[in-house]
Amino acid sequence: MTTVYDFEALQINGKPVALSQFKGKVMLIVNTASACGFTPQFGGLEELHKSYGSKGLVVLGFPCNQFASQDKGSNDQIAEFCQINYGVSFPMMAKIDVNGGSAHPLYQWMCKEAPGLLGSKAIKWNFTKFLIAKDGSVRKRYAPTDTPASLAEDIEAALAE
Repeated sequence: MTTVYDFEALQINGKPVALSQFKGKVMLIVNTASACGFTPQFGGLEELHKSYGSKGLVVLGFPCNQFASQDKGSNDQIAEFCQINYGVSFPMMAKIDVNGGSAHPLYQWMCKEAPGLLGSKAIKWNFTKFLIAKDGSVRKRYAPTDTPASLAEDIEAALAE
């Protein structure tokens, strides 16, 4: 069985990270953008990180420029933007594609495991969120309009398992 722990990604600084290092933790994986109407969700994601990080939650941000070119900057520019504007201290990964032939394998897998509305496998927009259970399986997919604060109950339930 494939789990999130079978994948690796590049951190925003370009260093590889095996997601297996988060084994036994609950993860919230989000495709982000710096110039989107949902960009203020960075603040809410940081709040989740601060509130639940010590209890076992890992928030991972994956910048993506596939939706209306809303994250054009370099990885360094994105990291600086997130830090200066939202105080982001959770791990940010290097920019990736989440749809199409060049989609990151992690996103290909998550979309297959938790299809969106009407069974769609594609990511529809920035700030689509995936909640990953402690066993590395996809627990739930959330729409961009679902605010980070609205996920708290599900996060608490996943942490309690």
